[in-house]
Amino acid sequence: MSKYLVNKFLFTIDRDHELTERYREDPAGTVAWWEAEEANRLLNCIDAEKSTWLSFTDAERTALTTHDHVALFEMGAHPFLTLTLWIAMFERDFDEPLGMQLDYAAKLAHLGLPYPDIAT
Repeated sequence: MSKYLVNKFLFTIDRDHELTERYREDPAGTVAWWEAEEANRLLNCIDAEKSTWLSFTDAERTALTTHDHVALFEMGAHPFLTLTLWIAMFERDFDEPLGMQLDYAAKLAHLGLPYPDIAT
């Protein structure tokens, strides 16, 4: 897994309200677009500075397109990046206070220490 690329996706999507909404409504389309257009753009550089080799694995692509934060965590995606993005996308779907966060945690409850390595 390219933890760097998955974390970069989560980070950049979360930092743009329009991309966050696009990812919520059309995850497969957003992941495909981002991988084709943004994955190889270097952070904080001019557009001419690009890489050419970065792409998601099939497992990463599937987890991102299905909004599967458990699979992403198990692969080593940073939990704070998924949590902040999931709050932006899904908190509105829960009626009770902290409902989304409690659901997020409950789905990860089966995992014990040591947690997957989140270093990139």
